[in-house]
Parts: sequence; C-alpha cells; structure tokens
Amino acid sequence: MANTILSSLPGHSQLRRLIALRSMVIAAQLITLTAVWKVMELELGWRPMLLTIAALAAINLFSWLRLSSGKPVPNAELFAQLCIDVLALSILLYCSGGSTNPFVSLYLLPLVIAAATLPGRYTWGMAALTSACYSVLMFYYIPLPHNHQHDGDSAFNAHVLGMWLGFVFSTVVVAYFVVQMAQAVRSRDEMLARVREEILRNERIVALGTQAASAAHELGTPLSTMAVVIGELRHDSKAQPGWQDALHILDEQVRGCKRILDKILANAQDSGAASLQPADRLMEEVLDEWQLLRPTAAYRHCSDSAQPAPLVSVDGTLRAALMNLLNNAADAASANTALQPIEIRTRWDAANFTMEIRDHGKGLSEEAELKAGSAFFTTKTGGHGLGLFLANATVERMNGSVRLFNREQGGTTTEIILPVAGAGA
Repeated sequence: MANTILSSLPGHSQLRRLIALRSMVIAAQLITLTAVWKVMELELGWRPMLLTIAALAAINLFSWLRLSSGKPVPNAELFAQLCIDVLALSILLYCSGGSTNPFVSLYLLPLVIAAATLPGRYTWGMAALTSACYSVLMFYYIPLPHNHQHDGDSAFNAHVLGMWLGFVFSTVVVAYFVVQMAQAVRSRDEMLARVREEILRNERIVALGTQAASAAHELGTPLSTMAVVIGELRHDSKAQPGWQDALHILDEQVRGCKRILDKILANAQDSGAASLQPADRLMEEVLDEWQLLRPTAAYRHCSDSAQPAPLVSVDGTLRAALMNLLNNAADAASANTALQPIEIRTRWDAANFTMEIRDHGKGLSEEAELKAGSAFFTTKTGGHGLGLFLANATVERMNGSVRLFNREQGGTTTEIILPVAGAGA
C-alpha cells in the first residue's frame, strides 16, 4: 500500500517520465550512429560514444529499479538525472564535431524539462550547465572527418538534414512531455478539489456530531422532568379518565425519546468500534428495526445470490445510514396512490455487497439528481437535507458508494455498494 501511495507522488511520476524519454533518446542515438556508419560512412570515435550510450542505458535501468523501492524522489535527484543526460550528450557531441554538430540544439530538452518540473534555482542551474557545455564545445571538440567521396554541397545537405532531424526529435519530445505534464497538473487539481470537498464535508459532519451530542445531553433534563410530571398526572386521582390514554401515549413517547438519546450517546462512545457480520443478517436486523419504526411501509425483499452471505464491516452509523435511505424510499413511495411495495434487492460477489432500494414514487427531478447527497439540500416539506448527506458520508467512509438514479419505468433506485471483508487483502 505504501509503495502505491509513493508511486503516485510528483517525484515518482517525473522520474518515470524521464526514464521513458531517456529510453527514446538512447534508441535515437543508436539509430543515428548506425546511419552515420552505414550511410555517410564517417569514421568517428565509436568506442567512447558507445561506452557513453551503454553507461546511459545502465543508469536508466538503475533508475527504473530505484522506482520499485518506493522511496521518495527529491528535486535534487531529478536535477542530478538531468545533469547526467547533459554530460552524456556533451561527450557524444565532443566526439562528433562539437558545436558544429547539427544535434547541438538537443541541449534545450533538459532545460525545458527542468523548467517544467523543478523549482527556479534548478532551472537556472540547468541553464548555466547547458550554456557552459555549449560554450566549451565551441573550442574543444573532435572535428567531423571529411568524406572525400562527397562534395561540399552534399556535406551541407547532410548538415541541414541533421538539423531537421534534431528539430523533429526535439518537437516530439517536448510535445510529449508538455502533454504529460498538463495531464498530471489536471489530475492533481482534480485530486485537490476532491480532497477539499471531503475536508469540508468532514468538518460539517464533525459539527453536526458535536451539536447532536450537546443536544442529547441537554435534552435529558427536560425529558426527565416531563416523565416525572406525566407520572404524577397518571397517578393523580383527580385526573379525568379521558386523560389516561393520552398520558400513556405521552409517557411512551418520552421513553422513546430517552431511548434514542441513550442510543446516540452509546454510539458516540463506541464510534470507532466496528464488527464483521454476514450481509444477510445485517439486512434482516435493519429491516426488522425499520419495520417497527415504519409499520405502514410495505416492502418486498429478495436476494439474487447464493448462500453463504459474505461478511461486511458494520457499526452503528451504517445501520443508521441504511435506515435513512429506507425512510427516503418510503417517503417517496407514500405519494403514490397505487401503494406499490418497495422492492429491496441484495446481491454479492467476491468483492462487493450491493443493496438496491427501488421505490415507485415520482422519481428525481433534474435538480435533485445533481444535488442529491449535498448537505442541507432536500425536496421534502420540513426536511433538513441531512439524511442522505450523512448516509452518503457514512458509506463512503467505509469505502463504499451510494448512487441514486431514475428508472425508465418510473421510480427511483438507490444503490448502496459496500466492500466485502477481506476483498482488498
């Protein structure tokens, strides 16, 4: 896992691209030397040139192996890699005409790469190095041997052809590198945008959790007072007989509120505790609890996969999230005069457990499709827009996903995907 994270860091990406470009350069150098030997029939210092290319290939192989170690790649290392390329190019140019070689313009490539990937001080250092190497090659170099079989026009034409090849190679390399850099920048911006959205969402969730815990603590006192008053009224001999049923209902509601508050506080204390549970048992428990809260909601549950069911990670927040999604489906279906039951389908494979909640309501509007799951967005009268937001955040925290979409035959499908325990091991 650590190697995967490190391999996505900017230094690793830049070094990987540099290795690819260097491989292209080595291949181009070998092709050029072969053409000079076979076509132009020039005698150059083949030994130092081939040794230089072999050393460059060895360094490229070492750099590729270095990437597999997963260690961070600092800017100084990238700069050193570029310096090696400049020195290798200088040796090749020294053995083949120095500044008169048409490929001397290749000095611009490491400078462009440094300017696009490294801080300013490294770019200026690369500019100084390439300028110094070019300047030295104007005075110290091994001249290109003259082939007496060709006249001056042929030599000039060969020089022009070499300049054209150098230009074409430079444009291809620069275009490739700039496109890759632009894609990397876009990917980084998208990643930062997702991280910012996740941070904002987590901040909202923390704020809601803090307020919920505070409200649960503060509501304990008035609920206790109400329970005492209701008990006194129920045992008051002067109380009218017609009040007894109403007081009994009030007493049950107050006890229900206290149970909910106790459950909130218990879940807050055990927020980090999660257990593995078979998916079919989770569905059975959630549906039974939901039916107690929504006895009028009709549903039909079926499973499309064979037993045994896989294990999923379960905590109190996941149960609450599934209950919220079931309540949303029940609220949407209640507006349908046909009162068709909600269809709940579950299936699983080796990687994921999938739950689909299919209601027969009016479906999602265009605005709801775009903003569903956003904080404080709701289409319900008197709603707060927090149920789907918290459910989505809970499932995503468990490496799952929630997706809402309209069906062609009408109604909305809520798809919940949760990873199976041990699927990523």
